[in-house]
Amino acid sequence: MVEFTHSIMRAAVWNLAGFSLQGKPIGISANSNKAKNQAQGLALLDAELVTLVEVSPISYLDSLIKKLADFGVEYQKVILPQKKGNIHIGFLHKPGINVTNPRFIEGSEGTYKGGRQAIAVDVKVGKLSATVIGVHLKSGRNKQQQKTRDSQCKAIGNYITELQQTPGFKTRAIFLMGDFNMIPGQDVSNFHHLGGDDTMDFVSSWDLQDRFSHILEKGRANLLDGFAVSRTYSTDYIKGSLRLFPMHWTMDMGRETFRKNVSDHLPFVASFKIY
Repeated sequence: MVEFTHSIMRAAVWNLAGFSLQGKPIGISANSNKAKNQAQGLALLDAELVTLVEVSPISYLDSLIKKLADFGVEYQKVILPQKKGNIHIGFLHKPGINVTNPRFIEGSEGTYKGGRQAIAVDVKVGKLSATVIGVHLKSGRNKQQQKTRDSQCKAIGNYITELQQTPGFKTRAIFLMGDFNMIPGQDVSNFHHLGGDDTMDFVSSWDLQDRFSHILEKGRANLLDGFAVSRTYSTDYIKGSLRLFPMHWTMDMGRETFRKNVSDHLPFVASFKIY
């Protein structure tokens, strides 16, 4: 068993932009320049735990792991195939980070027919025990799409509330991250329901100095991705550590070039004490 000999764990989240279009699988080819670029970006990010959104095809994680090994970075994977659709949520973790018990949050697709379900895993490293929930909520800015997200957020919020009332989980930290498709200050009802029984602190709405993560075609950007920690027992989150990782800068690309050749999302990364 590999021992993880660090004082902190860095947890990241990133949307790979492997979306499907009109029900047809698009995905990312394992032999594409985009796949090579994403592996390089992940190597530069170098987080111990990464929640990945829009994994497509599901075998794409294996391709990334092989390419990351060429950069000298070793990762293991945890992923479940979505029950509907062609895009998935998965996790990469370094040896010594124990990620177990992957399960769907039933009903978390809400009223979105064919929508993605959120996935929860249990993470253990050092003295840190946490449940990590990866989400990919319905996109869109109109009223009906916000209502659809409300239905998804209610299911996930109820799961969080129930989890914190379950013996063995009452004092466990909860980390919620993914593509929320929600904008702070606009999608108020979404945030309200997603937080459960007032248990989640949306640190991405407060701690981020950079106010964007999603890059639009015209070069404009907004903050659609999110990162939250449970209020009461997430004492291991290092306050103020959540940051937007400027992967486009690290790869010497402008935002528009990055959008075309890597992803239309930038990752977040936060640090957690494990001692």
